[in-house]
Amino acid sequence: MTGGRPVRIANCSGFYGDRLAAAREMVDGGPIDVLTGDYLAELTMLILAKGQAKDPAGGYARTFLTQVEDVLGTCLERGTRIVANAGGLNPAGLAAAVREVAARLGLDAAVAHVEGDDLRGRLDAIVPAPGGTPVSANAYLGGWGIAAALGAGADVVVTGRVTDASLVVGPAAWWHGWGPTDWDALAGAVAAGHVIECGPQATGGNYPFLDEITDRRAPGFPIAEVAADGSSVITKHPGTGGLVSVGTVTAQLLYEIAEPAYLGPDVTAHFDTIALAAAGEHRVALTGTRGSPPPETLKVALNDVGGFRNTMTMVLTGLDVEAKAAHAEALLFDSLGGRDRFAEVDVRLLRFDVPDAPSNERATAHLRVTVKDPDPRRVGREFSAAMVELALGGYAGFHTTTPPTAESAYGVYRPAAVPRSAVTHTVVLPDGTRRTVPDPPSGPVRAEEGSRTSAHPRAPDAPPGPAARLVRRPLGEICGARSGDKGGDANIGLWTHDDTAWAWMWEHLTEDRLRDLLGPEAADLRIERFALPTLRAMNVVVHGLLGDGVASSTRPDPQAKGLGEYLRSRLVDVPREVLRARARAGMF
Repeated sequence: MTGGRPVRIANCSGFYGDRLAAAREMVDGGPIDVLTGDYLAELTMLILAKGQAKDPAGGYARTFLTQVEDVLGTCLERGTRIVANAGGLNPAGLAAAVREVAARLGLDAAVAHVEGDDLRGRLDAIVPAPGGTPVSANAYLGGWGIAAALGAGADVVVTGRVTDASLVVGPAAWWHGWGPTDWDALAGAVAAGHVIECGPQATGGNYPFLDEITDRRAPGFPIAEVAADGSSVITKHPGTGGLVSVGTVTAQLLYEIAEPAYLGPDVTAHFDTIALAAAGEHRVALTGTRGSPPPETLKVALNDVGGFRNTMTMVLTGLDVEAKAAHAEALLFDSLGGRDRFAEVDVRLLRFDVPDAPSNERATAHLRVTVKDPDPRRVGREFSAAMVELALGGYAGFHTTTPPTAESAYGVYRPAAVPRSAVTHTVVLPDGTRRTVPDPPSGPVRAEEGSRTSAHPRAPDAPPGPAARLVRRPLGEICGARSGDKGGDANIGLWTHDDTAWAWMWEHLTEDRLRDLLGPEAADLRIERFALPTLRAMNVVVHGLLGDGVASSTRPDPQAKGLGEYLRSRLVDVPREVLRARARAGMF
């Protein structure tokens, strides 16, 4: 631990399957104190559970071992610590595997791991009771186990299901010697961790304003320089691609959140208190984050095997698309014995066609049929064969996008909670000593720090005159968006670059108007919106859009990654003054 200066925490993975070379790039690109990697998501836990069912010694992210083998020697030489949640369902197994890698390389590495999140043996404590036997049940732990392991001299710390931000909170708390009630500092570290957890999404990846990114190479991975008061600077290594700007950091802060009071196991971080400012080229200062005690329960992610599914897509070309689709659907399910033969059927007519299309491809639409059932035989060869049999007896121009496909198992995600008393947060130190990590003080969220009623500005009065003062423009000319999944819900973070546009956006995009703009699939769903004035932003939560989560969703975009860009494409009536303010700000 080195007090005083900020700790430089670099991320090298945003998901299981991210760029393997990123670990070496971050170690070689410049000085860092801690190398972190985020490998887990709800879907990843399901994937790891399937792997562990086949091999009980598995259940962790094996690609992490490849990265460790590549950089461990350099990290030990430079004193760079490695912290990752790649342990998944078997952190002890991964810790043993890291030791084997070190021994094979002739290196002496102190390896620790954090466990206690796996609740498959404590299902009775979960609220609501899960029913049945989920294949994974994991509480979201905080960063204090990581801090304890680093304090005991660990060179490598692997964990199971800690929160993504804990990979920054733990090292920052260790480095600066924070205590469990340093709420504002901890909240600042949560905000920094949330920014860098998804790797290059903070450095220009998936960013809507492409014209702002002048270096179009693959974006470098992010670094958080976390100071003793919890403030931070988000940056990247010199010479790497992409962009770090107030916009890219704002986009990531809004990613996959709900209300501004961001509940965590160590602290409640109030995202509506965060202030961002440019601090140099590819450097953004993140300050002002307020924190308050965490809730009295821990979030739990449950995954069940839901059954089996199969999807095939028919291509419809030219004229009479809707009539062809209805005819094909009727023929298909008549041959299968009816729709009621399956537990669930989802049929979507996806229209890409235009009249008098200038090319064959522009004249096509897709009829996408998904069936689900506990019996794999019904949704396997039987379903695919019935689809193929339409080849000579269906509609004119029949063909499919793929050959016959096989059934696959799908999972069902459910969020839950568990009392802290039912979870034993444990760190296993490099010498094998087991230490229980005490819970921080907890309590209700302080309403005055952040809530659904966050303050927001009132849009300026419309100038007198006819409706001609309004201009029909795509919403995306006024605001950026980043969307994603929160279990079965979708979130869309929207932000603007100037106060006039922010005030108009908040007043114009009511919940009812958002429902209209999002189209038929949101018509009957509950929509909430939350103001984040210090970011000139709002967050929109569309409840239930993704059903039982990404593994089960039948949407073509099951994680709602494109939902924000769809919303930005919709035409809205914008006051000319808003457009003039945007032009004065140099935005377009």
